[in-house]
Amino acid sequence: MKQVDFWFSIGSTYTYLTVNRLQELAIKENLKFNWHPFSVRKIMMDMDNIPFTPPAKKIKSDYMWRDIERRAKFYGFEAKVPAPYPLKEFDLANQIAVLGMKEGWGVDYVFKTYQRWFQQGKEPATEPNLSQIFQELNLDHEETIEKANQQEIKDKYLSNTEYAYKNGVFGSPSFIYDGEVFWGDDRLEDCIKWIKLEGSKLI
Repeated sequence: MKQVDFWFSIGSTYTYLTVNRLQELAIKENLKFNWHPFSVRKIMMDMDNIPFTPPAKKIKSDYMWRDIERRAKFYGFEAKVPAPYPLKEFDLANQIAVLGMKEGWGVDYVFKTYQRWFQQGKEPATEPNLSQIFQELNLDHEETIEKANQQEIKDKYLSNTEYAYKNGVFGSPSFIYDGEVFWGDDRLEDCIKWIKLEGSKLI
C-alpha cells in the first residue's frame, strides 16, 4: 500500500474539505495517509504571508467562504460559513492533535473538531466544545490538556513544522508523495493521479 504524508493545521479553513473525505478516499484508492499536524500559522508569519484576516482582504475572505461552501456541496456535504476565524486557540488545538496522533485518537479528534467547527459553528479548542469532544472520545479533560501542554508535545509540534517547511510545505492542507508536494484540497486528486502515473511507469 502506497503512503502519502498529509500535512495539516487545525485552523486552516480549506482543510475541512480534506478531513471530511480523506478516510473514504484512502479506502477507495487503497492508500495510507499519514496525518501530521503542524503550524501553518508560524510558516505563514515567517513568510510574511497573512492570507485572509486583515480588513483590507475582505473581498478575498468573502470569496474563500463562498468557495468552501460550493466545494462542500460538490463533495456532498455542507459547510456553514462563515465559521469562527481565525482561531483563538490555534496552537492548543494542534498540540492536542499532535498528542492524539501519538496516542491513537488523533484522526477522530481532528474529524470531530472540523465537523463541529464547520457544521455547528463551534470554535476548536474552546469550551464547552473541547470538553464535549473529549467526552465523546472517552478522554479525561484535565489530563489531556496537561499532556498536550507538555514540552515533549510542544517540541514535536515545532519539529513537525520545521520538517514540513524544509520539505516544501507552506500551506494546509498539503500532501507529499515520494518528495512531490501537492498543496490544497483541490490538489488531492492530482496527488492521487500522480501516484497512479508513477505506478504505471513501473509496469
